[in-house]
Parts: sequence; C-alpha cells; structure tokens
Amino acid sequence: MKFLLSYIFTSGVCLSCLAQAPQPNYVSKVWVADQGNGTFRNPVINADYSDPDAIRVGDDFYMIASSFDAIPGLPILHSKDLVNWKIIGHALQRQPPFEHFEKTQHGNGVWAPSIRYRNGEFYIYYPDPDFGIYVTKTKTITGDWSVPKLVAAGKGLIDPCPFWDEDGKAYLAYAYAGSRAGIKSVLAIMPLSADGLKATETGRIVYDGHELDPTIEGPKVYKRNGYYYLFAPAGGVSTGWQLVLRSKNIYGPYERKVVMDQGKSAVNGPHQGAWINTQTGEDWFLHFQDKDAYGRVVYLQPMKWVNNWPVIGIDKDGDGIGEPVFTYKKPNVGKIYPIVTPVESDEFGSAQLGLQWQWQANPQATWAFTDANKGVLKLYTAKIPEEAKNLWDVPNLLMQKFPAEEFSVTTKVNFKPNPKLENEQTGLVVMGRSYTKISIKSKKDGLYLMFGLCQNADKGKEENEKEIAKLKSGNVQLRVRVSNGAKCQFSYSEDGINFTNVGDEFQATAGQWIGAKVGIFAIRDTQTNDSGIAEYDWFRVEK
Repeated sequence: MKFLLSYIFTSGVCLSCLAQAPQPNYVSKVWVADQGNGTFRNPVINADYSDPDAIRVGDDFYMIASSFDAIPGLPILHSKDLVNWKIIGHALQRQPPFEHFEKTQHGNGVWAPSIRYRNGEFYIYYPDPDFGIYVTKTKTITGDWSVPKLVAAGKGLIDPCPFWDEDGKAYLAYAYAGSRAGIKSVLAIMPLSADGLKATETGRIVYDGHELDPTIEGPKVYKRNGYYYLFAPAGGVSTGWQLVLRSKNIYGPYERKVVMDQGKSAVNGPHQGAWINTQTGEDWFLHFQDKDAYGRVVYLQPMKWVNNWPVIGIDKDGDGIGEPVFTYKKPNVGKIYPIVTPVESDEFGSAQLGLQWQWQANPQATWAFTDANKGVLKLYTAKIPEEAKNLWDVPNLLMQKFPAEEFSVTTKVNFKPNPKLENEQTGLVVMGRSYTKISIKSKKDGLYLMFGLCQNADKGKEENEKEIAKLKSGNVQLRVRVSNGAKCQFSYSEDGINFTNVGDEFQATAGQWIGAKVGIFAIRDTQTNDSGIAEYDWFRVEK
C-alpha cells in the first residue's frame, strides 16, 4: 500500500512504480464502519472520496473518486464486501498536461470519473473541465495505467460514463460545467469508437433539467430489462437528490423519477454514486454526502427494484423515494471478510510512501525521499514559487484527507536546516481555503517554534505568523487535535511527553471542491545549491 517516490520519467510519465508485498490489514483508530456483528454504520468511508464510482469484478469491488489537482490522482480502493475498504493504488502518478499541473490548480484537474471492466481490461474515464474527457486503462488494476488519452477535447465537458451495448456499439454519457461551457443542467450522450477511445460524433442532449432538476450532472449509464438507465444527481452538491431516468432508446426520450432524497434523515444531498450488485444478487448504491470541512464522505445504501425503477435507501412512507440509512445489515457476498480500513498513520519504515499521501501538484523527485534504513521520511526544503501569496500556492505540501469527525495527528520531526540559509521551515498544516500551521523555522540565532494563520488564503491573503518559543533543538513533536465541527487545536512537545497548546482554536475550512487536509511540508524562501532536511520519524492518527 505504498508508492515509490523515486520516479523515472519519459515525457513526465512514471515508468516504474514498485509493487509492495502484502501488508497486514490496517484498522483505523478513529473510524470503523464494520460493527463486527453483521451490520455496518455509515459512512463506510469517513473521508473525502467525492464522486465515487464502483464496479464488481468477480468477488472484488473497486471504487474510484475525484482527485482534482492532488497527485497521485484517481485513487483506487478495493473491498470484498462493500463495507471494508482499502486504498490499493492510483491511476495517475502525474497529471497531464504535465507542465500545467506543476503549479497548484485548486478545483481543477480530475472531476467525477467512472470505472468499467471490459474484455479483461479496466477503463477509467475522467474529465478535466479545462481540456476535455480522458481515458486510461490497464489489465492489472494495481499495475501501470496507460498514458491518458483525450477521448473528446473541449471546455466544460464533465462527468463521463462509458457504455457498451449488446451490439458492441459504444457511447459516452456526460454533462456540462457552466463555469467553462456556459451551459449546465443538461445531460448528453455521444457515440464512441468500438474500442471506447475516441468520440465519433458530437453529443446529443438527452435530458434538460432546468425545469425540474437544476444542476443535474454526473450521469452513470446502465441497462436492465431492456431499459437504458441514467443515474444522475440533481439539485446541487449539498442540497440535492438522486434522480434516475429510463428509456427504451439510448437517446431517449427519458422518463424521470426521484429515487432517493434526504427525507427525514440527517444526510444532506444524498446522491452521485454507483449501482452495484453482489454475487448473491443483492443491489446496493454507493454515494457521497457533503460534510463541508470534512469533505464528501462515502455512504452505502441498500437498493431494490420496483416496477423497473430503483428505490435507494429505505422507503418509509411508500412513495417510492428512499432515504439514507445510518446502520444496516452488511451485504451478502457469500463470505465474511476481516475488518480493514484505509491507511492513515505512517511509520515511514518502507521504501515507499503510504498511498494516503498526495502532493498539491505534480511532484518533483527532489522534494522527498524515504530512508527505510533509518525509518524516516526526508523532506528537503524547496523554494516557494515567486508568485505564491501563501501556502495555498505552494505545490510541495504532502497531505492526506481528514479521516473522521474527531481525531488527533501527532508527528515527530528532526529538522536539520542548511547552515547557509535562513528562514527554512518545516511543520504540520491543516489546509483549506483558510489554513493554519505549526512549524520550526531557522533563524540566525537558532530554531524557533512558529504558529501561522491565513484566513481566506484562496483569495491571496497574507499569512500571519507568530514566533512562539526558541527551541532547544530540531527534535520536536507536533500535534493537532481535531474536535467535532472540524475545530483544530495545535500543540508541540520537546520531550515527547508534555505538550503545550499553541494559538487559538482554528476552524478548519473546505478547500476548492474538497475537504480540509492535514499534512507536512518543508519550504524556504531563497535558492542555493543545497537545502535543509526535515526527517519525519512517524505520522500517527489516533483518537
């Protein structure tokens, strides 16, 4: 469950990512969906895996999600029972166009993707709203994925889903981003070449949602009992409902039905996801809920068919519209599997970095190296871009998603700054549109503990940084405790026992289309022929 930080590139494409030996199942200390008694609690993944799509191949379930500008991108998760998930890889080690994504591109990049399996190959279609719809494929889901190929170029084309009909003809359902295309709230279908790699004609609008279903997007195409189905979220990310359209013709006309909404539940905007069936014939639906600073977390809902319409969740009042469940019996997949969760903590004892980590842009090979002999991750300070107003614009932040509503992160670092430089800095950050950080900074007379706060970082506001204390050495433990409501309290310790709170409690904020993230960094404001080194011994996520 690691990826190699030593890259060999041709035209910016990773040619070698070493496979990792199987690891024991990781079980989170802060959120476990499997209740161990044959039931589960939602969310099944309490982290920001937005716009999930999923498939079953044999006895295995695979899920992907949006990743925007975070790299590696297009995370791939695996499950045996739809409840217990782990990260097994990424389809994008670098994001094209490569030079474009060397800079932070908040909210751009990979939007809602789809995954399908056909003729022994996995296909992922993903949209970049500024460039078009790409496809990448592989025969081995944990192996190398092909160089992304543009299926259809154009601004504002989003949320693609391929479909191969019984006659071998291929189609692509998609939507439009109003910010780029100038239109929205419509779904369209275009024909593809039989191999699914190229659009052969322009698309046709098959449903206009302006009157009943504003902001309809994210279509997923299925076929059942002679009907073509478009599953699509409508009504807005945090406020909408799950819509299903059906027709006997791929191009319509389509009938409309709402099949899940919030109802009397506390799950706002339940929509955008994937219909999956089990080996035993059960139907299930994976979707997200937008929880603001916590991102879009993943729910699992029971699903059934009534008169060739799906009902998702539990239909309590008999109107054919389900509402989300919080606890339910686990899917019947024919066997019972061990509890496992996505990895959060990292002891940095491997030659590869944990798959939970992502950079804020396409990485450079000099930013980080693992040292398995010492059991540390070495971050080398990198010069912040000239145009950077604050950390929002800095690409070499190494971060991961919030894993629960309440948790703490503690990391141990030994900072060895370059003696020829001043103002090198490393530390722990909670990043969103506003951010805060605790860090070690080198000055002429030694190392200092600093606390930084930047409100409205996305608007280019300047960070307010305060000196807290002079440190005895570069050996420090840094901590942030996140309490209910995404409130963050930072602290530090020089002896690893006694922690001192730093700064006021900070209200974490969402990023651009994503939740807040927590992670580490190493930066400098000048350039020379060498850099300081921050050796991170471990990064632990606990209660």
